[in-house]
Amino acid sequence: MKVALVTGAGRGVGRAVAVALAQRGFRMALLGRPSPQHAEGAALVAAAGKQTPFEVFADFMDAEALERAAEQVVAELGAPSVVVHNAGLVVRAPIEQTSVDAWDEQLGVNLRAPFVLTRALLPAMRAAGRGRFVFIGSISGTLGSPGAAAYAASKWGLTGFCKSLAEELKDSGLMACAVLPGSIDTDMLKGSPFPARMTAEDVAKTVEYLAVDAPPAHNGAVVEMFGV
Repeated sequence: MKVALVTGAGRGVGRAVAVALAQRGFRMALLGRPSPQHAEGAALVAAAGKQTPFEVFADFMDAEALERAAEQVVAELGAPSVVVHNAGLVVRAPIEQTSVDAWDEQLGVNLRAPFVLTRALLPAMRAAGRGRFVFIGSISGTLGSPGAAAYAASKWGLTGFCKSLAEELKDSGLMACAVLPGSIDTDMLKGSPFPARMTAEDVAKTVEYLAVDAPPAHNGAVVEMFGV
């Protein structure tokens, strides 16, 4: 059984990715926080894949909770074949108005949580000898963004983590890659000075390719999407 774990599948890119992978025959595990959006996303994934997804909940700022969530997924479904790190947030403010708490939360959810979850899943995936990590970064991880310094810093860091992970995965049967979308027509774009240049489904198609169809030589690849 092919298993795919997607974080933040309640809306936007995460939901589109989870639906796409369910349609490809993966047994889906959805990791997020309890919310009406998460429940709605889970229902769409169930309809797309013709089976109920395995739902697991955690606070992304709580490392121990994330480790327990990883243990639950492996115990229930086995080692994932695909892990899509999508959950993230942005708090828009000029640097001098950005609180330390807001900075820490964005770095915690966007960067530390993927590290914690990856570290927790790696032993089972290495033992299985296969698996793909796809990190949803941002074009802000290559360009500065006014009013989003913490977000940009977290996404720059995510790319660095992905590339370092890819180096450690050589010759293991596993791979890691990242997708860096520009402005997407989702709720996260609200308050941004940029117009939408792509849809969540556009990003999901790219993620689906890397997660399922791309040759393993894509290990370490970073795909930038600037939009049309």
